[in-house]
Amino acid sequence: MELFRLLAEPGRLQLLALCEAEELSVSELATLLEDSQPQMSRKVSPLREAGLLDARKDGTRLFLRTDLATINGDPVLTEALSEGRRLCLIDGSLARVPGMVAAREEHGRSHFEQAPASTSTASVPASPEHLAHLSALSLLMPGRGLAVDVGTGEGLSLDVLAPLFARVIAVDRSQAQLARVAERVAARGFHHVSLFPGSYDDATLVQRVDAAGGADLVFAGRILHHASRPGSAVQAFSRLLKKGGHLVVMDYLPHELDALRTEAGDVWLGFGAEDVKRFTKEAGMHFLGDVGIPNSFHPVGPDASVTWHAWVAQKPLSHSPQ
Repeated sequence: MELFRLLAEPGRLQLLALCEAEELSVSELATLLEDSQPQMSRKVSPLREAGLLDARKDGTRLFLRTDLATINGDPVLTEALSEGRRLCLIDGSLARVPGMVAAREEHGRSHFEQAPASTSTASVPASPEHLAHLSALSLLMPGRGLAVDVGTGEGLSLDVLAPLFARVIAVDRSQAQLARVAERVAARGFHHVSLFPGSYDDATLVQRVDAAGGADLVFAGRILHHASRPGSAVQAFSRLLKKGGHLVVMDYLPHELDALRTEAGDVWLGFGAEDVKRFTKEAGMHFLGDVGIPNSFHPVGPDASVTWHAWVAQKPLSHSPQ
């Protein structure tokens, strides 16, 4: 009887349908259903208590996902979910979910589109000695044809990648960021580095990488926490790799520094120890290992105090079962 009372509220049925389509925060649900956040929290609470919604904290935000394992096989719950979908189709809230997810990245885009304080090549320091050392070590790399630096930012990682690889593609959606990268590339004499203005999942980038035979390395340095759907981002990274190629993801472990949302345009406050490992496996890759990044290696900046971590995976040489 309690279950029937719970499911008698149409708004709760819509919550189940929306959270089946996408993991959504309470505030996102409130926007989609044109309700207040306190009212939304009150509707969410009994669904969580009944085991119909799974919750995950990300800083101060609470994300919710419908627990299909509980619903599937129960005819009453299955019918309730179906009715919720119907209601969401009528008011258009289900159709607005993709736009809501995409909006997660908008603040980050505007943050990185801010004009640089200086556009002079004098702001790029002279080539340090470690570039020569890296070039000398490049022959030790098993595959050093092409590296793709997704979300290159100001191009700092190019100082590591360019001496090791015959070609590097630096990818970023921000024209302002790429302007900084162009200065660095010119100052360093990285003539084999090309810039790509766009996203890591752009068809044009995929075509360019495919034409080169695929990437030996995709390096995603502090970019995953800006992705609206991090699992889908890892799948896009894998698509760029040749068979046997490697993916390196460097990002944050979970933290509570909520200010990074406004100061740096972050969408997520880090990832759990198993999250990126799961993303790589879902993308059909072999997970190879992970390593912590010492705090002493963090540059000065708003994210210097959070814990950095790196995960490594490889695209299999065949389609054999994982």
